[in-house]
Amino acid sequence: MEETAALGGISGMQIAPEQGAFLSLLTAGVGARRVVEVGTFTGFSALCIARALPADGRLLCLDVSAEWSAIAQRYWQAAGVTDRIELVLAPAAETLRALPAEPSFDLAFIDADKQGYLTYYEELLPRIRPGGLILVDNTLWSGKVVDESSDDDTVKIIRAFNDHVAADSRVESTILPISDGITMIRKP
Repeated sequence: MEETAALGGISGMQIAPEQGAFLSLLTAGVGARRVVEVGTFTGFSALCIARALPADGRLLCLDVSAEWSAIAQRYWQAAGVTDRIELVLAPAAETLRALPAEPSFDLAFIDADKQGYLTYYEELLPRIRPGGLILVDNTLWSGKVVDESSDDDTVKIIRAFNDHVAADSRVESTILPISDGITMIRKP
């Protein structure tokens, strides 16, 4: 975490420690064996998930930055979880579309470019098993999403995503006020 913090302003893309603990607890609690993460950055969230997987569990990480992923891979190696993680460096939407459209994942975590959230959600939903979960980070966006006076583009995108999920009869969902907001979506 210190190396990521030293990156300056961009370090805010990393999840908070309490989110990492939540991801670990939830991964183990639902008995996840196959997980996909959209947006890996320096790998803290992936590390939290991978450490909670059983020995035969697998985490598919999707990111576009070789620079940030190199940091992630060093930490995964040090933690002894590289055998559980597959990293794909390519646009996530393309990678998701290339996966079989069958329910093979137990859990998904989205923490990437906000304008892609709806696409990632729609691509992931058919690939999540019944009873599986999709977690989406930053859905309160420092409280700006619920502040009617906030109208920047990112806030509008996140509001539209939140509204879409809330109205989606295919799922059950709630927004948890953990750090910057995590939407928990369950596919019945």
